[in-house]
Amino acid sequence: MKINSPEYWISKLELEAHPEGGYYKRTYQAEEKITDQELSVQFDGSRMLYTSIYFLLQSHDVSHFHRLKSDELWYFHAGSPLTIHVILEDGTYEEVKLGIHIDKGETPQYLVPKNSIFGSSVMEKDTFSLVGCMVAPGFDFQDFEMFTQKELLEQYPQHKEVIMKLAYELLPV
Repeated sequence: MKINSPEYWISKLELEAHPEGGYYKRTYQAEEKITDQELSVQFDGSRMLYTSIYFLLQSHDVSHFHRLKSDELWYFHAGSPLTIHVILEDGTYEEVKLGIHIDKGETPQYLVPKNSIFGSSVMEKDTFSLVGCMVAPGFDFQDFEMFTQKELLEQYPQHKEVIMKLAYELLPV
């Protein structure tokens, strides 16, 4: 396997399929926990202080629109640039290029604010992007919310083009 292939990274990092699309593996989690009383976010109970994953996305796939109750910091590692598509809480849309070519408008890291609806895609054909994502307070699947095209179009009709590309028609079972 070549180091510049997605199969190499999926195998060597032991990545698994992610429900939103792509592949992932949790790499770190804090031993410390934090309660919702200590935060301005309402969780059910406590959360780890932070969690971190590897995330790999191939150009034939997308990371479907979803929302977290926590901030998520993305770091570029390898492959082609990754586009992060974000609908902020106020309804505005941002498109961020995650990569190492700063002179081409890319950034090596980006913070997706809590409660934003976001997904990602790899724009270059026949390639992949490997990134790291750190969530604080730590990720818990009960704080993970996915959306259908219909749900998002009702609330954000002005973003129809990207919603049709990144939202599920029907949520997976």
